[in-house]
Amino acid sequence: MADSGISIALVGCTGLVGSQILSTLLSLPTNTTVHALARRALPSEPSNLKPHISTNTSTWPQSLRQLSPPPNAFISALGTTRGQVGSFEAQHAIDYDLNLALARAAKESGVKVYILISSGAVSATSMFPYSKMKGTLEIAIKEIGFPHTVIIKPGLLMGKRNDSRPPEAFVRGIAKGLGVISKTWLTDWWVTDADVIGRATVRAAMQCIDGKRKEGVWQIGQSEILKLGRTEWKDDT
Repeated sequence: MADSGISIALVGCTGLVGSQILSTLLSLPTNTTVHALARRALPSEPSNLKPHISTNTSTWPQSLRQLSPPPNAFISALGTTRGQVGSFEAQHAIDYDLNLALARAAKESGVKVYILISSGAVSATSMFPYSKMKGTLEIAIKEIGFPHTVIIKPGLLMGKRNDSRPPEAFVRGIAKGLGVISKTWLTDWWVTDADVIGRATVRAAMQCIDGKRKEGVWQIGQSEILKLGRTEWKDDT
């Protein structure tokens, strides 16, 4: 991994996956500074964490533009639910509009590596509004033209959420039971632990920053997430 002077900006750092990305970045043995855009204060603030706290999310793109020098990478794990914000329109304003505004701000500021946490089950041609929104966002992000665009596309997320999502929790319960019975072979193809996604995201970012990946779009699906965040991560530790 990169050995000094690395700066990474992160948004969505209090969610299930984002919090794992944050903790992974902060635990790296390298000299990594993390700029975290958030609505509320973070649980801890080590010296290499630079929080940018504002409940007015419309100010976040400008906060990103003002970082100097620009971060080596920008990671977005930003997302919400219709239940949390009250309507699909309000969800679209965060999941699509704010994500796209932040990506454009990152490009304008000179960021070379952009990483989006998406989902394996989304498509711009879907008849389902959420899936279509996320799939359309992926296309819009690719069109911005970062030297490195990385789209992380996991299956069902496993981990403890701070918010209540009963349908998802029910399916996670089934997945957990299958995992107990079969270890991982009944779940690896459709379930991903949030900490594994966090490590895979950080590993992908560092590979791009270090010049170990060719420029272009890199879509990381379920099997490659497990490779980067579990198999190869264990080999390096």
